[in-house]
Amino acid sequence: MRYLIDTNIFLFYVSNSSCLDNDVCQILENSENIIYVSSESIKEAIHLFHTQRVKTNKWKVSRDIFNFIEKELGFVIKYVQKEHLITFASLDLVKDRNDPTDRLIISQAISEKIPLISSDRKFEHYRKQNLLFIYNRK
Repeated sequence: MRYLIDTNIFLFYVSNSSCLDNDVCQILENSENIIYVSSESIKEAIHLFHTQRVKTNKWKVSRDIFNFIEKELGFVIKYVQKEHLITFASLDLVKDRNDPTDRLIISQAISEKIPLISSDRKFEHYRKQNLLFIYNRK
C-alpha cells in the first residue's frame, strides 16, 4: 500500500520519537508499503534544520536529508506536480487551516488518492474533499 506522511510524522520518525502510535509505526516499518515524503515536507525540514529548530545526528548538513530519506529510510520523495497544484487551486479553505504547505501536502494526497498520515487533527476537515486520512493519535 502507498502512504504519504506529513512533515510532523517524518520528523517524529527521524528523531525516534515516542510521538508515533503503534499503528503508524507498523505502517512505516512494513517493507511492503511505499512511504512517500512530500518535497514540501523536505522544504520544511531543511528550514527547521537551518534555524536549529530540528536537531538530529542523522544528517550533518541539510543536503544529507535527501540521501537519508531515499537510502537510509527507503522512502520515496513525492515532488509537487501540476495536478497537485490544480487540486491545491480548487481546494476549499477550511477555517483555521490555511497553511499553504499543509494544504499542498493535502492536495498531493487527494490527487494521488494516497492516505495521508499526520498528527494534525485539523486535516480531518479535508475528508469532505476526498482526503484519505490516518490520524496519529499520540
